[in-house]
Amino acid sequence: MNDKSKYLFTSEVVSPGHPDKCADIISDAIVDKLIIGDKNSRVASEVFVAGRHIIIGGEVKSNTKMTTEDYQKLVHDTIVDIGYNGNPYFTSQECLHPENIDVQVLLNTQSPEIGQGVDQQSGEIGAGDQGIMFGYADNETEHYMPSAITYARVLMQNVYEYALANPDKLGVDIKTQVTMDYETKENFENSKPKKIDTIVVSAPCVQSMSISKVRVLIKSLIDSSNLPKHLYDSEKCKIHINPTGKYVSHSSLHDSGLTGRKLIVDSFGGYAPIGGGAQSSKDYTKVDRSGLYAARYIAKHIVASALATKCVVQLSYAIGVAKPISIAVDTYGTWTKLDDNELSRFVEQNFALTPSWITNKFGLDKPSEDRFLYKDVAARGQVGQPDYPWEQLDNLKIFKEQL
Repeated sequence: MNDKSKYLFTSEVVSPGHPDKCADIISDAIVDKLIIGDKNSRVASEVFVAGRHIIIGGEVKSNTKMTTEDYQKLVHDTIVDIGYNGNPYFTSQECLHPENIDVQVLLNTQSPEIGQGVDQQSGEIGAGDQGIMFGYADNETEHYMPSAITYARVLMQNVYEYALANPDKLGVDIKTQVTMDYETKENFENSKPKKIDTIVVSAPCVQSMSISKVRVLIKSLIDSSNLPKHLYDSEKCKIHINPTGKYVSHSSLHDSGLTGRKLIVDSFGGYAPIGGGAQSSKDYTKVDRSGLYAARYIAKHIVASALATKCVVQLSYAIGVAKPISIAVDTYGTWTKLDDNELSRFVEQNFALTPSWITNKFGLDKPSEDRFLYKDVAARGQVGQPDYPWEQLDNLKIFKEQL
């Protein structure tokens, strides 16, 4: 790169109306329905969205009784809530309309061999699968999330909410992308972003709108998104809005969606490693979900307590075994009092991190409108939203005592 004053990093976000997110949200709407009806439900319900066809597959063990018609209604209602509600300003050839969807249910019962390791006679919960999970935090933003994905989410939410409120102008299948300039690698390593260098927004518009009007509209939505003034300069930031031109046809009619295909979007925007499995579609015994929440909780506390300025926590599990088989903390050299070895031992000694401990700590077996719903988590991102139970800084005292 010729300009030595730049060191760039980019993160992308997609709206709930993106086909992959539709698949995630439908998967987690199923998880909500089954666990609310029976908190001991065991679920791994993958969803594939292609055109007008929505296919549900996977495994379920639950006392919540669901007929094929029940699943079909749940999918229909979820698609409507996302924003594919029969918008008359887009034809049924331009985007998905709920009355046209075809839902196929191909669910199996959970393997008894898995069940005997998960639900143990002692009352402990064994991990629902083997695997690795990574939780991350840094001090770039107020909620200890990296900046590029934070601001990409802010932009996406503003454009998406406008689209929901103004169906005569925009559709809900939206992508945003933010490139941060750290100026130097050292600033990147020390979590010191200097400015927003580039913004990309792609959003569908109705046929009657010209591309020039779309770009003026979305530019106004970017400017009204409350991006930090010290980072965003409207005059100097490079902005690409629908760079290929007018974008009318959207949704799964012109793409496809699959549960778990947006792991980077769901987590830390590429700033940290990710584990091997998705969170959406899975009940709380699956450590792909609960392990991510626990690792994020620990990493966030380490940074918020000033034990480091950035941190990644890796957990790993064996199927049917409750305790993690490894815990590793990496502060990228930014630790202040305890080094990475000492932090890893501290976490192991003070937090059980079993599926049962994680479930009870965050109430993962009690999704509800009042607390959280997994389908909303799928829509908003698995981490980084301050109202999630696993985002609460309720254990800072024990961390700060290490200082």
